[in-house]
Amino acid sequence: MIVSLRGTVLDIQLQYAVLECNGVGYKVLATARTLGQLARGEEAFLLTTMVVREDSQTLYGFIDEESREMFGLLQTVSGLGPKLALAAQSVYSAAELVHAITHNDAKTLQKIPGVGKRMAERMVVDLKDKVSTLQPTALQKPGTELSSSSSSDVAVAAQVVEALTGLGFTEKVAEPVVVAVMAENPDADTSMVLRGALSALSKK
Repeated sequence: MIVSLRGTVLDIQLQYAVLECNGVGYKVLATARTLGQLARGEEAFLLTTMVVREDSQTLYGFIDEESREMFGLLQTVSGLGPKLALAAQSVYSAAELVHAITHNDAKTLQKIPGVGKRMAERMVVDLKDKVSTLQPTALQKPGTELSSSSSSDVAVAAQVVEALTGLGFTEKVAEPVVVAVMAENPDADTSMVLRGALSALSKK
């Protein structure tokens, strides 16, 4: 089982990065938040979780232990697999997910692509006690109101700008494009905004 990787970043795409470790390239799926902290040609360290299926072995990468733990906890919910767990962390940080779950905020969880009302309610019921181990760290960030769409928009924008800077764009160039894309698509999730921003930047 591969639990971490340290190596040179060979490539960064919308949903994954490739790290070369001792001559072997590893494809690691990750959120835009994580990918935004990587840079091609530089050394990086990622905590990883390997998900083994009959027809595949997939690595998921994380910057911190809290995010990796949340990834595992999310998958204890019936019907919630690794793809949806990663989507959840693409929209919200581990701290924000803890806040929503412990405050019975199913509406906030429904903003995650692929999560409907029933799944959101199941997440609250199944995870409320389990996330208590993450809660002390999560609550070090006071004043976060996830029910506010504006704070959610700020989080999405920050994640996308981080991802774009990791891909080589400057913040000065990336920020106005991200703002424009979000203004045209107010309900877009992080991945959609990132794709829209890359499309717009490629035309410049």
